Amino acid sequence: MSEVREVPERSLFEIRVGGEHAGRAEYELRSGRMVLTHTVVDDAHRGQGLAAQLARAALDAARERGLRVVPECSYIADYVAKHPEYADLVD
Repeated sequence: MSEVREVPERSLFEIRVGGEHAGRAEYELRSGRMVLTHTVVDDAHRGQGLAAQLARAALDAARERGLRVVPECSYIADYVAKHPEYADLVD
């Protein structure tokens, strides 16, 4: 079972699998925007859909806070392109 949590003091969302760190999505907050800069999943956990869970968590958090999103990370940009329900967030 995986769990995503935000670690605001490190400006990232972290995903854990079985209590073990498995990946992260990093961001910067700039002038009412969440700039999503990098997403990485550890090699041992690739292919399990964890990056998608990180993307969804970050985008949902931005929506809840009324923030616009700047997807500098290519994975996040591709995720938004495949999930048009998030297109309204992109700045």
